[in-house]
Amino acid sequence: MNSHNMPTDSIAEPAEASDGLDHSMIEDAVGYRLRRAQLSVFQAFNEAFSSKGLRPTDFAVLLLLTRNQGAKQSEVAEALGIQRANFVAIVDGLEAKGFVERRKSELDRRVQSLHITDAGLTYLNELMPIWQEHEERLLARLGGRQARDQLITLLDRLYD
Repeated sequence: MNSHNMPTDSIAEPAEASDGLDHSMIEDAVGYRLRRAQLSVFQAFNEAFSSKGLRPTDFAVLLLLTRNQGAKQSEVAEALGIQRANFVAIVDGLEAKGFVERRKSELDRRVQSLHITDAGLTYLNELMPIWQEHEERLLARLGGRQARDQLITLLDRLYD
């Protein structure tokens, strides 16, 4: 083990479980910490938006479309890191609620473009105060804007 509890080579021998679960092998693993943070943030989002029946992905699609009206369905899916097949179901749900419309591209009839509807925009505007409050709570947990900006910079390094 090094100074950060990360294994440096192999595991000598498995240890029996005691009263509490021993996290020492994974507690300093970046992936583990990212996943725990993601779960916490998504749980907080779900609690904030539970009365609206909205998932984080639905919200992200609507937000993206406010600045990218007519974007290709495949581009939005890629921007959110969602498999195309899974994204179809997300758009189906938003379309069924009347928040999004699919339109065939005038340039390429095989391509679907996405448009936020007036109902979707109205709905999103109703949600913005809830989202802003949610973001402020996260900001407070991080310790302010500077810490948030630093976290975003570090996260960008992991996927750029």
